Amino acid sequence: MSLGKERPMIEVTSDWYLTLSAILFSIGFLGMMIRKNALIMFMCIELMLNAVNLTFITASNHLGLVDGQIAVFFVLVVAAAEVVVGLAIIVSIFKKQESASVDMLSSSKG
Repeated sequence: MSLGKERPMIEVTSDWYLTLSAILFSIGFLGMMIRKNALIMFMCIELMLNAVNLTFITASNHLGLVDGQIAVFFVLVVAAAEVVVGLAIIVSIFKKQESASVDMLSSSKG
């Protein structure tokens, strides 16, 4: 027994996921362009990778194929290796300098 007026359920389609993916990718791209900290830039790259992964999964689900999910698996494996190497480089930079500003890194060649 319903006491009130029932609201129609909103169906979440592929368009919602693709829009979310575009928003996440845009945030990551803007973060890459605006921020100067290497750690923040690294996190923005990871955000863009995850936005692309969401697009792959959405396309895979929409088309009824497994290819997108396999691609995401390989992207995540590469991203995990990137995290290990990238964070090791950033930690070594933090040990030598007070900050990980990209401007300071470009002037410390040698």
